[in-house]
Amino acid sequence: MISLPACVRLVDPNGEFPILEIDHPSCRARVALQGAHVMEWAPAGADPVLYLSPAAVLQPGKAIRGGIPICWPWFGPHPTDASKPAHGVARNRFWECTACQDDGASVELRFELKDSEATRQVWDHAFSAIVEIRLGAELALSLTTHNTGLLPFSETASLHAYLAVSTVDETELGGLNGATFVEHAGGETVPGLQTGPVRIVGEVDRIYASTADLTVREDHRTIRVHKHGSASTVVWNPGPEKAVRLGDLPVEDVHRFVCVETANAPGAEVTLAPGAHHVLRMRLAVESMQS
Repeated sequence: MISLPACVRLVDPNGEFPILEIDHPSCRARVALQGAHVMEWAPAGADPVLYLSPAAVLQPGKAIRGGIPICWPWFGPHPTDASKPAHGVARNRFWECTACQDDGASVELRFELKDSEATRQVWDHAFSAIVEIRLGAELALSLTTHNTGLLPFSETASLHAYLAVSTVDETELGGLNGATFVEHAGGETVPGLQTGPVRIVGEVDRIYASTADLTVREDHRTIRVHKHGSASTVVWNPGPEKAVRLGDLPVEDVHRFVCVETANAPGAEVTLAPGAHHVLRMRLAVESMQS
């Protein structure tokens, strides 16, 4: 393990699931080595911006419910083989932390995942994936994919941010007015056109064709989601009926978050030639309504 600055410590709550805890003047955060997964982040003096389920299971190979899971190199079910894991190979594998430094204003982390015999059994391509995270008054996260093989490959991906809200049905999502979408809630596939802000009522599982930045507005604050390298925006909340079937999410907590995902969903695949790379990036900034 690399050396860590004084504001970062490595903890392992059950002896097999290492987590980096950040206690910095600018923020508090936790990042799991599995999935290079930002679990929690709160700017100094502010409420948490990310939702983490109190029932999240912190075990190797088990996806963490909440924070910012990284879905890659496919989003959702595998396009041709339902036996392969949903959302790809990134979120359930341990990444190598290759850098961690305090620059005074924030903490910067770098993680890397390379192809191995285990990944090639699921996805037979040579790659190097790098996640860079900056945690401070704002949160910035990027996923850079390098094709290190001799053949091209296509990928879909998502930075699956669970954004904490006081009451989801009193929250408005801006930035998607006029965007087309496909609603997948309830197992249906229903196209639509967004008119005005997005409001969450019951289960929502929409993929928007949009590159625009977004706002998540409550009565006391606005979370701004800035995107780069993303042609899709996914808005998700399971609703109470579906939440009953999710063992790692209390049913009442469906009102405490909305997922706003910086993505390239199916239909917006990115194809990388040998030697090429792609960067998917998001940045979260919080504005108090009193400021």
